[in-house]
Amino acid sequence: MIRRKPLNRGTIWAQMKALCKRAGVNPSKVFPHNLRKLFARTFYDIEKDIAKLADILGHSNINTTRIYTMTTGVEHRRKIESLGLVC
Repeated sequence: MIRRKPLNRGTIWAQMKALCKRAGVNPSKVFPHNLRKLFARTFYDIEKDIAKLADILGHSNINTTRIYTMTTGVEHRRKIESLGLVC
């Protein structure tokens, strides 16, 4: 049986920094919370279920989860323009 360290913030942080070195990415630009936000946005883009996402992230208030799924004004503009409804 292989014994592994439990996944906690410190373990994830160390693994991310090691991956950065291997990929040639500046480790000072990568944080575990960024990965959490990327997961949340990707999950929401696919599932469109904010209540399920809130449960997965452990949020008791959906408004907290909404912060993770918010898009920028540039993204809103791009989506509106792609609809072809506004000249």
